[in-house]
Amino acid sequence: MGCLLSTSKDSGGNRRRPGNIGDVSVYVPGLRIPKPVDFSQLLGDSLSKNLVERLSALRTRIVVMAGQEGPTITRTRRKSATQHGGSTLADLHQALEDYLPVLLGLVKDGSHLQHKVHFVWINQEDEAEETAISNAWYEVLSVLHLMAMLSLSQANLLLLPRTSADGYQPKVSEESRRASIDIFLKAAGFLDCAVRHVLPQLTGEQRRALPVDLAEGVLRALCLQALGQGVDIQLGMAIDSTKATLAVKRRLACEMVKYWQQAQDNIMNLPLSNGWGEKHRLFVKWKYVESKAAAYYYHGLILDEGNTEKFHGMAVAALQAADEYFKESKKACEAFNAALPLSRNPPLWGTMKYLSEKIPKDTSSKVRINRDLYSHEKIMETAPTLPDFALALKPDEYQLPPVDTSWNKENMNRGQPGSNQLRGDRR
Repeated sequence: MGCLLSTSKDSGGNRRRPGNIGDVSVYVPGLRIPKPVDFSQLLGDSLSKNLVERLSALRTRIVVMAGQEGPTITRTRRKSATQHGGSTLADLHQALEDYLPVLLGLVKDGSHLQHKVHFVWINQEDEAEETAISNAWYEVLSVLHLMAMLSLSQANLLLLPRTSADGYQPKVSEESRRASIDIFLKAAGFLDCAVRHVLPQLTGEQRRALPVDLAEGVLRALCLQALGQGVDIQLGMAIDSTKATLAVKRRLACEMVKYWQQAQDNIMNLPLSNGWGEKHRLFVKWKYVESKAAAYYYHGLILDEGNTEKFHGMAVAALQAADEYFKESKKACEAFNAALPLSRNPPLWGTMKYLSEKIPKDTSSKVRINRDLYSHEKIMETAPTLPDFALALKPDEYQLPPVDTSWNKENMNRGQPGSNQLRGDRR
């Protein structure tokens, strides 16, 4: 049997939110923080003292680290990547990886222990301040979500521009960009595993009772966000490469549009109206519009290589669309940064630094040339459809680790697996 209890946002002060999170290249919608659990009282009659103490020690380490560092990790500063922030992320991530194999013993083979512990986590995107559920799969889901958020935080630190040794404009090194792609794929892997392998362990009623932070739509959107930002980095590297063709850049930009569109579709109808959640929605909207500006720009350049009036007319329409989406993206960016907690853009770099210079200039130039050459009737008033490419970037194939060997030493009466129902109400 499982039970659920959600506490309203006005009932306590557990949820600490910064007023300003600083520079944002990668948005992280806060870190859910676990609250203490007394394993000895709940499992003392079922498990050996050594195993209970190990579970307690591993989880307490996470509670302490997340409680101390969680509220500050999202307040990014460029110096954090090379000083305190990076090591904090790595240490907390390692603590979660150490805990997970031992935790999975509670759900092994449908164990009756699955429902004996009341796990409590402080939410960030949900209206309810915290959610308590007596189901170890809820704990596994929360751990995977936190691992993914830590990975996105690490990617954000890597992608904050730093002043180069030559003293010129701040930039992100190629090494950091390549490393960030690997991290995005890792984060997507945690979230994909959560959706495909952990959520199915819960009944429909249980899944509906989860906080919106762990709703399937949010998990899928975060996974797609990670992949979309990974493609954004790939596009920036293609722009810097003399070997990358326009066709390659257009394909990457069009793939990026699909990732962000799917991310937006997944969270569109979810109640993300609370602080981090509303800012999350605005971030996805901003990046979706921004990706369309890039896609229409490269589509327009390729169409302009055609040798007919029709192609040139379509090119003008595509470039005009790129310019309009670019202007819209700047407004969407301002709305995102103005939403609480406040944020700001780091210095422009990569894809958008290039496109912020090229889109207005090339659109103005090519529109003027083609309008001089052709009559108004030859110029399309609506943008041509973007080409549809299969999505190439996939999440890492993350699998839950095997149950820790300490469980093999347990000689206990497991009894019959308990009911998998999750009861209770939200208030």
